[in-house]
Amino acid sequence: MRRRYYFCTRINPEPMVIHQFEDKNLAHYSYAIVSNGEMAVIDPARNPQPYYDFAISQKARITAVIETHPHADFVSSHLEIHQSSGATIYVSKLLGAEYPHQTFDEGEAIVLGGITLKALNTPGHSPDSISVVALNEDGKEHAVFTGDTLFIGDCGRPDLRESAGAITAAREELARQMYHSLRDKLLPLTDQVLVYPAHGAGSLCGKGLSKQNVSTIGAEKLTNWSLQKMSETDFIKNLLADQPFVPKYFPFAVGINKRGADHFRDSIRKVKRAPLPESTNVTIIDARPERLFKKAHHKGAINLMRDTKFETWLGSIVNPGEPFYLIAESEEVLNELIERIARVGYESQIQGVSVEDAGSHEMNIFDPELLRKTEDAFTIIDIRNPSEVKASKIFEKAIHIPLYELRERVKEIPTNKPVVVHCAGGYRSAAGSTIVRSALHGSVPVFDLSEAVKTFQE
Repeated sequence: MRRRYYFCTRINPEPMVIHQFEDKNLAHYSYAIVSNGEMAVIDPARNPQPYYDFAISQKARITAVIETHPHADFVSSHLEIHQSSGATIYVSKLLGAEYPHQTFDEGEAIVLGGITLKALNTPGHSPDSISVVALNEDGKEHAVFTGDTLFIGDCGRPDLRESAGAITAAREELARQMYHSLRDKLLPLTDQVLVYPAHGAGSLCGKGLSKQNVSTIGAEKLTNWSLQKMSETDFIKNLLADQPFVPKYFPFAVGINKRGADHFRDSIRKVKRAPLPESTNVTIIDARPERLFKKAHHKGAINLMRDTKFETWLGSIVNPGEPFYLIAESEEVLNELIERIARVGYESQIQGVSVEDAGSHEMNIFDPELLRKTEDAFTIIDIRNPSEVKASKIFEKAIHIPLYELRERVKEIPTNKPVVVHCAGGYRSAAGSTIVRSALHGSVPVFDLSEAVKTFQE
């Protein structure tokens, strides 16, 4: 039987309480709005427990869950919150949601305690994007929850819905829609209105997001490039230029969010604690530190170390639906990584997890002085992102294959010389060098330049 959550009403409630939740690894912000003992959750993360806990602390009952769009970069708990609390899910009719919901589009409003939440259709990042304006008890605009439409310092990218979701659209058309959504829907709000976006710096849903977590319409009018006076043509050109790469899992996550994800804890409990079989063709993700991995690991394992961007890189290297094994150095780290993997919807792909089975293969530590003295003796593979290479080349003759394309393009690497793989700081090259090494089957030595790459940039 599912547990249902009910909470008592506060005796002396505040007119409006807004609380921001942050997932630093995915640069994701979600929100709770409380008024007179009723609570709405906007763009919730995969784990619903923090929202239940906050509702209890506020002596409030969750009555509404609002999705500004079907997210590409994380899996939402909107369906689980609905099933556990009875809260109504509100989304745009354009989303084509496959779960119980109430449509929430321009001209429609939700009464939450003593305040009102009003929908604005703001397509651009996606055709089905909405923003949510919170009106205080006097009916005045107080805050706007902009999802992936308006960020602090930037706006949402328009190139993620060309092949995903109920409605698809070309990036040029979405960029045009973004131009008008910003100017026709958000700019008319008063300067004092607080801006609460769904993402901050580090998110791949935009290219120039600020580290600030809240702003105002007035401040964004002054500083946000996307709100400045320019022609529609110039805006589209600027918006489409130099957007970040799209991880493999993004369209997959849109699909999960459109139909609603399985319960978070239930999904995690299904992950098997099982050692790797003696022989397997299944991808092995070894998240241990580089020094441990190089001493002993399984043949063909990818050294994707635990880091703030672990789940993003996992979803960029491993395909949706592709099974994999997971190895970590401790049970604590293993549990953390399983939860983080669930945030991008990959938990069902885990075939087994282990903290003891390190394997018996070794990987030699590379002496960077060899490269410094005889650069032409090596094939150098630069796995940084295109924007990084564009900004600065480290080795003039390096072959550029970004990490997120490396498994598919590894056959492009010549095998007439030893191969050295590098990134910008050593984290990605640990994964990249193991991908190349496995794919080349020992036909040529493969080395990881690791952190020594920094000495070549000085």
